[in-house]
Amino acid sequence: MATAIVSSARKVGRLTNAARRLYSDVYPKITTHYTVHPRDKDPRWKEINMERVAEETDILIIGGGPAGMAAAIRARQIAEEKGAEVRVTLLEKAAEIGGHILSGACVDPIALNELIPDWKEKGAPLNTPVTSDKFGLLTKSGRIPLPVFPGLPNYNHGNYVVRLGHLVRWLSEQAEALGAEVWPGCAGADLIYRDDGSLKGVATGDVGIAKDGSPKDMFERGMEFHSKITIFAEGCHGHLTKMLSNKFNLRDKSEPQSYGIGLKELWEVKPENHKPGLVEHTIGWPLDKNTYGGSFMYHLNVPEGEAPLVAVGFVVGLDYVNPYLSPFREFQRFKLHPYVKPMFEGGTRVAYGARALVEGGWQCLPVPVFPGGCLIGDTAGYLNVPRIKGTHNAMKSGMLAAESAMDLILSGEATHDKGIVPTLYEDKLKESYVYKELKQVRNCRPSFHTKLGLYGGVGYSAFTTLVRGKEPWTFSHGGADHARLKPAKECQPIEYPKPDGVVTFDLLSSVALTGTNHEADQPPHLTLKDDSVPVKTNLTVFDGPEGRFCPAGVYEFVPMETGEGQRLQINAQNCIHCKTCDIKDPSQNINWVVPEGGGGPAYNGM
Repeated sequence: MATAIVSSARKVGRLTNAARRLYSDVYPKITTHYTVHPRDKDPRWKEINMERVAEETDILIIGGGPAGMAAAIRARQIAEEKGAEVRVTLLEKAAEIGGHILSGACVDPIALNELIPDWKEKGAPLNTPVTSDKFGLLTKSGRIPLPVFPGLPNYNHGNYVVRLGHLVRWLSEQAEALGAEVWPGCAGADLIYRDDGSLKGVATGDVGIAKDGSPKDMFERGMEFHSKITIFAEGCHGHLTKMLSNKFNLRDKSEPQSYGIGLKELWEVKPENHKPGLVEHTIGWPLDKNTYGGSFMYHLNVPEGEAPLVAVGFVVGLDYVNPYLSPFREFQRFKLHPYVKPMFEGGTRVAYGARALVEGGWQCLPVPVFPGGCLIGDTAGYLNVPRIKGTHNAMKSGMLAAESAMDLILSGEATHDKGIVPTLYEDKLKESYVYKELKQVRNCRPSFHTKLGLYGGVGYSAFTTLVRGKEPWTFSHGGADHARLKPAKECQPIEYPKPDGVVTFDLLSSVALTGTNHEADQPPHLTLKDDSVPVKTNLTVFDGPEGRFCPAGVYEFVPMETGEGQRLQINAQNCIHCKTCDIKDPSQNINWVVPEGGGGPAYNGM
């Protein structure tokens, strides 16, 4: 009897220890952010004053990229034309305007010509007109030239190679000169609603929160900004835009958005390799025929005496299927191609960055309006993928949104008391070149989803360009990007060459060039809905793809302290705000939220 009791006790003890290991070791608590662990259930917050100071404005713009700046400028232009007192306030999460901007960028000036016709006289930093175009298909050891002529999406004569962060800073100066209020280092973190359910405005993030989620002595509540109309220009996969889409069902009638990840480096090259105004794109190697992507190289004009600059980038569609693929390492491998490598030999890499891109186009456009506001630019998805251009569409959408908002404000229809839907903005969009462009190229990107892959896509894109997109059918993208990832057992690992430290580099030395800075003692802004999923699903089924699709070394599976199994470590201080993890996570368990103080990279005009 005694032996049986002891045996039973030991069995219970073993089960208890196993359960303890399961919940305390195998799946340790990772997420401490208040969006997952509400403060009203945390006794540490019981005595904290949670009141916010509120500011009222007429038009509130969230995001200081090309779209947001164009909206601010256009709104103030109209206010001056009408002699009206209209307060326009723009919030930007980067500490400096342009600090989080990353782009190719080869810009079509059509929207800028409309917005500020005398931009040349005012010193806009468009200093490098395109002088020549090259386009080629890379094989493993060679390059096949492809035609570039007027009418093709990749024909760039009349466009400008720019450092987009510099352009955005210049636009900010124009906006402020017109009377717009620009608030850098002020990140929108939450949404404020009226009693009728319409959007009232946004709240900025709190500061002074410890990594464990508790308030520090220096805790300060964020501010509220109340507006008559709020314009969202958050860029790709915006944190607040996701919330708005769920609240107002903005994506119910569209396909899931499709994305790419764009990685970019800025190089000082040897003078003999520099050809200012040259724009070059490639497709093909190192990607296989079923993985969408390609490269760009843009040669910039620089002041006399400064080192010649070339911006090089690589884009990988986030609908790829192999969990072993690493976009960052594909980019590094691309630079080893015998056609590409000589460009960078003897040069110096001076900057690195990465950003997700909206690639879904026409099929994935959300309803852009809702009670109290609207969506503009990349946050709505106005990138023209075949042209690899979105700045002009972003700016045009911002201008149209501002005109529609001003109509409502000047007529007295938009007030602080009720939220009105700016339907005129949607009507203007449908009549603009933004929608016409996107409809014309709607079938290019999804045409790559056939057994012919790259070759079928190139062939079909040539056909649809010839008929100007007038074919009576529209292809589907075939579902969300994250759902395309296959289990690891169905795929082959990819062997990547080791970085040479000359032309190719490791991840951490690359992140060091981004100027990324986050306060260490704050809750990680990369939150998990369920802390058990990374090990239970992502590691077990997909062999931990977050360690490969992240271009900043944020996600790392490390051995457990007990020596049994692995756990996920989130190095949130490395995050460069590309949003790839939020998009590609096969479990859709990761949610990117705005970090304390905005945080993130300082690209300095890349």
